[in-house]
Amino acid sequence: MSQMLALVILVAILYIGDVVSVRTKAWIPSVFVCAVLFLLGYWTFFPQDIVSLAGVPPTVASMMIYLLITNMGTLLSLQQLKEQWKTILISLAGILGIIVALFGIGTMLFGIETIIVAIPPLVGGVVSALIMSEGAANAGLATLAVFAIVIYVMQGFAGYPLTSIVLKKEGKMLLEKYRKGELKEQKTGTQASVSERHELKLFKKMPDKFNTDYFKFFRLALVGFLAYLVSTLLAPIVVISPYVLCLLFGIIATSIGFLERHVLQKANGFGLAMMALMLFIFDGLKKATPSMMMEILYPLVGCIVLGVVGMYIFSLFMGKVLKVSKEMAFAVSLTALYGFPADYIITNEVINSLTEDEKEREALTSHMLPPMLVGGFISVTMVSVILAGLFVGFL
Repeated sequence: MSQMLALVILVAILYIGDVVSVRTKAWIPSVFVCAVLFLLGYWTFFPQDIVSLAGVPPTVASMMIYLLITNMGTLLSLQQLKEQWKTILISLAGILGIIVALFGIGTMLFGIETIIVAIPPLVGGVVSALIMSEGAANAGLATLAVFAIVIYVMQGFAGYPLTSIVLKKEGKMLLEKYRKGELKEQKTGTQASVSERHELKLFKKMPDKFNTDYFKFFRLALVGFLAYLVSTLLAPIVVISPYVLCLLFGIIATSIGFLERHVLQKANGFGLAMMALMLFIFDGLKKATPSMMMEILYPLVGCIVLGVVGMYIFSLFMGKVLKVSKEMAFAVSLTALYGFPADYIITNEVINSLTEDEKEREALTSHMLPPMLVGGFISVTMVSVILAGLFVGFL
């Protein structure tokens, strides 16, 4: 198979996944569709090295991970987090519920190694799944390496419908209050903080024409390299994943004005980086035989069910303490199962289904969307990467 044919086939699979997700309004996740097509391909005519053949060997994927995680750090808005402090506590409580339920019950059912591999992907997204998959593979745990990817692929099936159900209950309650005049549209700085232009304080005297795409890539790569360097220097004392430091250094670099927000997007590299990373993720399915898939089915369902139950109990408790409705608290914690953009899509779909009045939609959006976005950011973008960096050391 030629390189370009391999690339065409793989990108076509990614596109088909997007189309199905859009047509079903995200009820069928794109990653699930892609995973099924990749499995069918590997079980039939795909060469085992089709992803490398297409131009995405492990070294390229590793480079993209460093750039993407550092870019994640640039998304942090201190103003947004300050406004949504209750959301942060609820999100953290939900994550703690997953950890307690899986370590407390899951280890007795599935074993400690399975639980260690399961938690970061269940709390987060593609990056944490890849970290745990690689860690399991390096530890000689081939089945668990596949398990990390499959749990990431499947968890949305629990998250999407549950989120839609509880958000509709929350939305109906808020809509009733709004129509009685008991609820006003919230005017916060959240939306502004997402789109505000972060000045490059360290380069404010530099003309904009010199801030080229290559200069953006250079600064992003330099921050990633510093994270790697510090990780290696600390290795004799304490083992800290360079990916965790990439996230931290990205936040610091943005706050001091060395990096701008969404720097990878502004350098026109985000789409290509995500494509390479997703292809590398699905490359891990090449070792998944039909018998192996049957073998991991039981722990897969069990871990997701236990995680969701633990998440519900802990978020419910935290919601009561903070006087947040149980529906909103559970919805916020559920964002750990999918993150952005699914949190944005589901919330908007629910709001649009509840009312056609523009003012009512704006009122619902101001109350429901900010906590959903922050919840997804905290769990998927931050905590899951930190947990993956810590847990991978125990394999």
